[in-house]
Amino acid sequence: MKLASSLFYFTVIISLTMPIILVIPVRVGPYSTDPACNKPDPRNLRSDQMTVIINGYSENRIPLIQSIAAAYSVSPSIATVILLWCNSSTPPQTLSFLAQNLSAAILRPPSSSLNHRFYPWDIIKTRAVLISDDDIEPNQNSISFAFTAWKSNPDRIIGFFARSHAYDLQSKSWIYTMEKEKYSIILTKFMIIDRTHLQTYTCDDKYIKTRHIVDEMNNCEDILMNFVVAENANKGPLLVEAKGGVRDYGDARNDDGLRVSEVGLSSRIGEHRKRRGECITEFHRLLGRMPLRYSYGMVVNSVGEQGLCVKGKKRVPCDQQIF
Repeated sequence: MKLASSLFYFTVIISLTMPIILVIPVRVGPYSTDPACNKPDPRNLRSDQMTVIINGYSENRIPLIQSIAAAYSVSPSIATVILLWCNSSTPPQTLSFLAQNLSAAILRPPSSSLNHRFYPWDIIKTRAVLISDDDIEPNQNSISFAFTAWKSNPDRIIGFFARSHAYDLQSKSWIYTMEKEKYSIILTKFMIIDRTHLQTYTCDDKYIKTRHIVDEMNNCEDILMNFVVAENANKGPLLVEAKGGVRDYGDARNDDGLRVSEVGLSSRIGEHRKRRGECITEFHRLLGRMPLRYSYGMVVNSVGEQGLCVKGKKRVPCDQQIF
């Protein structure tokens, strides 16, 4: 497919002295076919494991990123862990040191564009791709269960964190919200998608203008990916249970002193929701349709008795043992 001139070819150089991958932009003519947009032979992609892509920017989070990368790297569901480092001002020596102490390869794109989170990098050799923020640390059981759920629903987005879209009749615009009964958006805190969706997001001409909105707003790449997948699958995303929970270091409700203290894109809640509502409205306007689909309920990690019985003068699930 054709790509706008604002995109680049990427020349990838793998250093032999350290596990770091440098990505150098090479400008091409007004229109060109990006080699990354050539769909790989599915027979050459692994189906038994995932590739994890962690988005990193702040040097202050490096110790946390090291911990998160290590947690992913020991999971039997993970084939490769990639750190996508999007801060162009980070000194090369800092990344060199990080590469020596990180259970991951490092990709350094030519800009901080959030669209790079969904670029079909050649290093991805699995069908399933797990997109993760740099402040989320799931446990091994949660990773495994989410991957199992994805293998049963490979055309859908799978994840732990859900949001929704809704239409505001008063302002006649779309809003970004959270509802208890339904959801239509899975966040990139933890998002599993098929590799083919990366190519559609990056390479399909009809998303050029929407990708520009992501760059202008410096936000909403996850919402756009939900648009892409819903439009192609005609299905909503799938929220799965995180057995044992997922450690979210970026959540403002942390009070144990371990919360990531710096301000991120989603830290200013009111302004953040407003901007993301504007993104949904713009994506709808540019695409001429609203592909997002609502989903209901959650895929749970265990099935138990839902009937209630009285045991020891307490009303508890009937299969719960009283000691």
